[in-house]
Amino acid sequence: MRVALHSCFILHKRSYRESSLLLDLFSSKHGRISLVAKGGRRNKKNTQALYQPYRSLNVSWAGRGEMGTLTGIDAIGAEFDLKGEQVIAAFYLNELLIRLLHKHESHPELFEAYLVALTRLAHSEPIMMALRYFEKHLLNALGYGLVLDHDVESGEPIRGGQDYYYKLDHGPCFSKPVNTAYISISGNTLLALDREELNEGSAQEEAKQLMRMTLKTLLGEKPMASRDLYKAYLQQKC
Repeated sequence: MRVALHSCFILHKRSYRESSLLLDLFSSKHGRISLVAKGGRRNKKNTQALYQPYRSLNVSWAGRGEMGTLTGIDAIGAEFDLKGEQVIAAFYLNELLIRLLHKHESHPELFEAYLVALTRLAHSEPIMMALRYFEKHLLNALGYGLVLDHDVESGEPIRGGQDYYYKLDHGPCFSKPVNTAYISISGNTLLALDREELNEGSAQEEAKQLMRMTLKTLLGEKPMASRDLYKAYLQQKC
């Protein structure tokens, strides 16, 4: 099977044998894939500089099964200019995709959400907002979309001035849950997250706790390397 050049991002790379690379990529058409870039560690035709995360690329490959062989790679414009916390945030996005996406499952809407998230980070928009919106789209793509617009028990629309309990794997409700994980969250936060209009400190923190609770069931107990990196970054700044 041969796949023609199309838009991809490198999520992770590692050395392979004497001169090659193993690449984890996010493809606009084929989802998460793994490729061997033969000779990718050589400075051949200046292509070595292309094997970097956070750069929009055109990639082609050949082969069947879990591991294909890269046959072409070109840059689509300049790489995203990320610095400091922005790099760590983008690393977090990549880590989520690697750990949660099954290989060879197409997610074109999530690919677009990933591109938007990198653009927001590069434009110095609030990092917490960019992460929360991407997490929301990721959960939708995985089939675990959040209920943000109505009370799951009464069916009534969420009210901005009302406080709710968000039950894990269920949704927001007015009555306090029993024997199930939940967090307290305001109607204003639910509606702001739904509309992607988070702009208050308290709303951003509540949205963060909602995502942490939901993603934890999918990620399991294995720590996130990006969170450890962020802690180290904060300690270094002190």
